[in-house]
Amino acid sequence: MREAKRRGANVCRNGFRSLLIVGSLSLCPAAEAQIPPSPAEIAAYDALHLAAHRGNLAALREAVAAGSRLETRDGQGRTALHVATHARQREAMQVLVKAGADPRALDAQSYDAITIAAVADDLETMRTALAIGGDARAITSPYRGTALIAAAHLGHDGVVRELIAAGAPLDHVNNLRWTALIEAVILGDGGPRHVETVRALVTAGARRDLADRDGVTPLEHARRRGYAAMVTLLQ
Repeated sequence: MREAKRRGANVCRNGFRSLLIVGSLSLCPAAEAQIPPSPAEIAAYDALHLAAHRGNLAALREAVAAGSRLETRDGQGRTALHVATHARQREAMQVLVKAGADPRALDAQSYDAITIAAVADDLETMRTALAIGGDARAITSPYRGTALIAAAHLGHDGVVRELIAAGAPLDHVNNLRWTALIEAVILGDGGPRHVETVRALVTAGARRDLADRDGVTPLEHARRRGYAAMVTLLQ
């Protein structure tokens, strides 16, 4: 199991889309499930979803006025708000929520607009998702994690800082028994952005003593990987 975890961390760190499965859990939390609508899906969209994807505000308002259901889902459980978030159509997101769309809706993989934008390293869209009523504290993903954990995993340091400021829980433990700090170390590459992610978490007060299910702390993980800058921050 431990060796499988190590290999899985390497898969995630190298950004591969393929999955390594141990039991019923993927070892690449957040990365693989953030899939924007495909061209085929977009071609089949109803008026509301299509207008959201295109950011066509006039068509979006027409669809709403015509009675389109704001929480209608596509084949992947995406609402029009999720579609607009994937497409970085921030004004469309605002129009949808003003019309009554749920800003905290989860798609079929339990991702919300905030997490979608966080994984995309799209700070401005994430700020919009927060401003329209998204919750930085929400539990998202099949891993029962948070947007902060997803962003830390990927080294999206600017997003991490924004989520911390928005009140994201620093020490939430997902169902892989990993915190944002652990993921920044074991699923990161030890590079500048992951170092800054660790710095932001530690500065904000994230607990450095919380270990994984094998009892290994973030500091020990950093030492094993030779991540000197992280070791300095975590000591």
